[in-house]
Amino acid sequence: MQLALYPTKEQIQQLLSDSAETPVVMLNLLRFKPGGEAAYMRYAESMRKLVEGRGGRFLWSGRVTAQAVGSGGEGFQVVGLVEYPSRKVFVEIATSKEVAAIGVHRTEGLEGQWLLATTATTLR
Repeated sequence: MQLALYPTKEQIQQLLSDSAETPVVMLNLLRFKPGGEAAYMRYAESMRKLVEGRGGRFLWSGRVTAQAVGSGGEGFQVVGLVEYPSRKVFVEIATSKEVAAIGVHRTEGLEGQWLLATTATTLR
C-alpha cells in the first residue's frame, strides 16, 4: 500500500481532466502518526470552514473497525466523505494559501492517506 500526504502534478491533472461542473465527493482514508489524531482534527476543523465557505460540505466520517473484504486497506483509522461543488473548486481549495497555512496540523497528524474522487452513479 502506498500512502502519501499530497497529490502529484499528474494526479491533479488527471483529476481536472473531467471538467464537468458537477459535485465530487472525496473519499478520505486516513492513517495517523502515533498521537497525531488531535493535530489532524485541528486541521479538519479549519478545513470544514473553508470547504463550507466555498459551497462544499462534510458528509460523514467514521472510525474504521475492520476490513471485511479484500486487502490493502489495513491500518486506515478514519474514513471521511467531503463533497465539493466541482473538481476545480476542490483543487482551488486544496492549493489555496489558507490550506497551506493550516497544513502544518495535517502534516503533524497524518502518516498518510488515500484520497479518491468519486461522482454519483445509480446502481441498477
